[in-house]
Amino acid sequence: MRRAKITIIGAGNVGATCAHWCAAAELGDIVLLDIPQAEDMPAGKALDLMQASPIMGYDSNLVGTTSYDDAKDSDVIVVTAGIPRKPGMSRDDLLGTNAKIITSVGEQIKATSPNAVVIVVSNPLDAMVQQMAKVTGFDKAKVIGQAGVLDTARYRAFLAMELGVSVEDISALLMGGHGDTMVPIPSCTSVGGIPVTQLIDTARLDEIVERTRKGGAEIVALLKTGSAYYAPAAACAQMVEAVVKDKKRVIPVAAYCDKEYGVGGFYVGVPVVMGSGGVEKIIELSLTDTETAAFKHSVDAVKELVETMDGLLSA
Repeated sequence: MRRAKITIIGAGNVGATCAHWCAAAELGDIVLLDIPQAEDMPAGKALDLMQASPIMGYDSNLVGTTSYDDAKDSDVIVVTAGIPRKPGMSRDDLLGTNAKIITSVGEQIKATSPNAVVIVVSNPLDAMVQQMAKVTGFDKAKVIGQAGVLDTARYRAFLAMELGVSVEDISALLMGGHGDTMVPIPSCTSVGGIPVTQLIDTARLDEIVERTRKGGAEIVALLKTGSAYYAPAAACAQMVEAVVKDKKRVIPVAAYCDKEYGVGGFYVGVPVVMGSGGVEKIIELSLTDTETAAFKHSVDAVKELVETMDGLLSA
């Protein structure tokens, strides 16, 4: 049986760590790709990971490269390319530079891997995945943004820390844009089946939600010289697994919504069924009036971000 071919574009911390997670889980053979200016760096990281395989017991083959020829006919492509956030920067501050990078990357993907499922990680996420879909022209279901898995993981981690329980027993959902306008869905958040609202009062839950919204910025401030990469990379690996193993995972991702939730043709965070075809179904929930209003506010912020990006690219 042929192994899946997984290409990770961007061999920095997120990309290399994603390669690590994917290799350790034996999700497929992996190409770690970066720009020509990176010279031999991706090859060095791939070789290092190959040398770890006898110790950790995985058989994935890893190649580091600066040529898209090596990524030809990939089954799944994870895009981490772009400049990272620095202290004091918002995700939106990256907009103009990363939009140009995503445009270039998208053109290469279209030329070399026309059948791939593309998972975008670059920030600001919602605008970058919109641009990737536009440039590639791929089926919208096969271009997906990684945000909800990460945001929900942070939320679950903070809830577990608050309650002193296992993260495995916490089920949660966040929707909307990736960032300050993300929308918690308390009616879909439980601890061992117990509604979280029965365990944490509203004021404290709001504080945890706010910490989740600022989760990336908190790490940027602590690291001072970079941004989060372990959790974002793990979230990518979970999405890759859902595709290559056709897992039919019910997870929140940035998916293209048209009639769904009345979004009107933009990528926003919603719960989906994810399998070999990418987003195989968008799950539409009955939201409360408060949740609906918050979701609309978040979608409006995404639309504004995309309009700003389009203006920068056309200038």
